[in-house]
Amino acid sequence: MNSARSKARRRALDILFEAEQRGVTAFSALTARREKTDQIINPYTVDLVEGVTAMQEGIDEHLQTYSQGWTLERMPAVDRIILRVGAWELLYNDDVPDAVAVSEAVELAKVLSTDESPQFINGLLGRLQQVKPTLLA
Repeated sequence: MNSARSKARRRALDILFEAEQRGVTAFSALTARREKTDQIINPYTVDLVEGVTAMQEGIDEHLQTYSQGWTLERMPAVDRIILRVGAWELLYNDDVPDAVAVSEAVELAKVLSTDESPQFINGLLGRLQQVKPTLLA
């Protein structure tokens, strides 16, 4: 596991979560984080935030389609954001191997969410991984 990338994922998750909770754009949450803290924002964090934001409508549609009875609204917010980050890496970032995108999302869920979340996230992203060729056709 690449620790710089893992930290970048965690920070992107924090920024996307904060934006959703405060009802602001991810871009303004990212800008606020840069201006109000001494945090160095890893370029990969920016890639993740921008990528998820740009593709969120399509990502959410895929998650909704394959989540088997779970609406995005019913999912815990942290799981929804982890799924969006994982789905973006899985579907739209060719630099990250599919298995890594899935396992990193599962690791985030183990640390940040409920006991059931890692299995749920693994199952849902695993389904997206299986149908990826048709989703990107």
